[in-house]
Amino acid sequence: MKRIFSLLIAGVFFLTWNASGQAKKGKTEVVISPYQLAVDHAFEKCKDIKEGKNADYIKELASVDSNIFGICIVTVDGQVFYKGDLDSRVSIQSISKVFTLARVLEEQGPKAVMDKIGVDATGLRFNSIIAIELQKGKEINPLVNPGAIATTSLVAGADSAAKWKSIIQIQSEFAGRPLDINRPVYISEAGDNLRNQAIAHLLFAYNRMYFDPVQSTDIYTKQCALNVNTRDLATMAATLANGGFNPVTKKKVVSPETAAFTLSVMATAGLYDDSGQWLFAVGLPGKSGVGGGIIAVCPGKFGIAAISPPLNEAGNSVKAQRAIFEVSRELKVNPYLVEPRTK
Repeated sequence: MKRIFSLLIAGVFFLTWNASGQAKKGKTEVVISPYQLAVDHAFEKCKDIKEGKNADYIKELASVDSNIFGICIVTVDGQVFYKGDLDSRVSIQSISKVFTLARVLEEQGPKAVMDKIGVDATGLRFNSIIAIELQKGKEINPLVNPGAIATTSLVAGADSAAKWKSIIQIQSEFAGRPLDINRPVYISEAGDNLRNQAIAHLLFAYNRMYFDPVQSTDIYTKQCALNVNTRDLATMAATLANGGFNPVTKKKVVSPETAAFTLSVMATAGLYDDSGQWLFAVGLPGKSGVGGGIIAVCPGKFGIAAISPPLNEAGNSVKAQRAIFEVSRELKVNPYLVEPRTK
């Protein structure tokens, strides 16, 4: 009886053996996953891009190795495809907003988010104070700083320790492993987050903060300083792609409804001032962070992440944006790109 062994190394190699255990003579079939090919091609196209620079308004981020570059796909059945740096860790920054939003949606439902925060893009900078004033704290969006701090304040918990425990738990469950804080980044941000403190107090004045503004800002700052690598981010994205079920740990993290509402906000406001340009080019819900990471979600198929610290003027990684665009284009997963029926 024939025995078939398969080994996954940048693709799948099939060797057919005969009954005596000797490999049969003839041509060996080599099948490489289209996911791996797309990741490989995107890496080669983007690896020499030199544009952008590390964020320096958070002093610790300026010293992060700007040569870090990795791309990773995690599919909804738990397969992992990657190229480049899979292990170097950067601070998650604004990507964390996505998963804290998911926690609040899971706890309180979409109506609470719509009523107490808002879900429309502000049309202004991610840390805009004018946006708060124009709307008197309403319609501030969970993926820009004012809405994110308000979202953090909404997380269930009697005190800051309980809220923080809930936040780090949900972030870790999405990643499939316990995450920890990058202490130097947290200390750097906490010592220089006066604008975020001002935002929190202004929201408090409009009754749009739901916990102490100083403590809420501190919790938000810690959440942004969580350490992640490319695989962590891809797994987090894949969990959203899989309806809130982590395909690596095989555990439910949030409901399919929560995942759907989260993706909707990502699609409209995930990449700061360039959110419209991102959706125009890639077509997938995404979220960036000034640590250099970007995630994107292809619902029902996979999550993808790329990390490269140098950013453009809008605060988005230059290489990571281009890499995910190239993967999306090669795999033809832009949901707005439809092959016409001609018969």
